[in-house]
Amino acid sequence: MKRNEYRLGLASISFRHCTPREIAQAAKNAGLSCIEWGSDVHAPPHDKRSLCALVDLQTEFTLSCSSYGTYFRLGQTPIEELQAYIDAAKLLQTDVLRLWCGTKSGEDYTSGETEALLEQCRQAAAIAEQNGVTLCMECHKHTVTQRCEDAINLIEAINSPHFRTYWQPFQWQSVEENLNYARRIAPFTHHLHVFQWKGEQRFSLADGMDEWRAYLSCFSLPRTLLLEFMPDDDLSSLPYEAMQLKQITGV
Repeated sequence: MKRNEYRLGLASISFRHCTPREIAQAAKNAGLSCIEWGSDVHAPPHDKRSLCALVDLQTEFTLSCSSYGTYFRLGQTPIEELQAYIDAAKLLQTDVLRLWCGTKSGEDYTSGETEALLEQCRQAAAIAEQNGVTLCMECHKHTVTQRCEDAINLIEAINSPHFRTYWQPFQWQSVEENLNYARRIAPFTHHLHVFQWKGEQRFSLADGMDEWRAYLSCFSLPRTLLLEFMPDDDLSSLPYEAMQLKQITGV
């Protein structure tokens, strides 16, 4: 396995209680190369001064911005607000934006609600194409991506290389169910969020080495993997979790 087949980083929302400098320093010390800055605390889209400060930190610690972790929610957030998030992403020097899609599982949408959501997704994809960026849905419960078939149907309906998804295991499903989802969604997936949970219980990646090797085998390379949440929410746990991820990937 070549070292450059995986780019390893972290999602800043893992440490909402920490400053951007603390996070950047910790990422560098842990041997990570990139950060997904979250729009809720560390990288508000309209705060140009804070965004520029993050770029300075990226330069200082030789890090890149893998993606912009937004809380723009398709089907809820007015589409007119998307441009501000795209502009912020470009300022952070990334062309990948993570966003949320819908407010419930796809099976709970009426036909009218589904069509309205599809229309906003089409608008968002067109805006993304105009701006040369890619929008990626968060793979999460209580959204359209809760069920694999709904996520794939949506992506295929939008039919745009600028409208894709992330992937992460659902902690309420079995490993086999997660593997099935991973295999099917892999052609449409950009980045992966990495953590080891079972229900509401958090564990170290050391407890899921074989699971994660199986998950990663579903996805083509190269691939960006972003650690999201520590077992104890403690920044001091990052070096150990990063080491486990390196062992899983062979980096």
